[in-house]
Amino acid sequence: MPIEVINAICEAEEKAKTAKAEAIALSKKLIAEAEESGRLAEINAKKKAEDEIRELWHKAGDKAKEEALALARNMENRKATLSVKADSRTDKAVSLVIERIVNS
Repeated sequence: MPIEVINAICEAEEKAKTAKAEAIALSKKLIAEAEESGRLAEINAKKKAEDEIRELWHKAGDKAKEEALALARNMENRKATLSVKADSRTDKAVSLVIERIVNS
């Protein structure tokens, strides 16, 4: 076999080794970039979820306060109504007791 053919084969083998090494290096770089991108996406998703939970917790607290205030107002109104009824019944009871004392 002529030396030129052997040299061409050796040169082709060397180019193939170089191309393979470059492909491996590129694939490692792309994998590392993808892993970093995934890690950052996970961190961002976690932060977003935490922010949403915090916001929902805040809204739930505000809604609970509003409902508690509405319930307190409602109870205060019922208390006032019952107090008026009780006062009128007390007046009637006192009148009945006085009437019975006077009539007996």
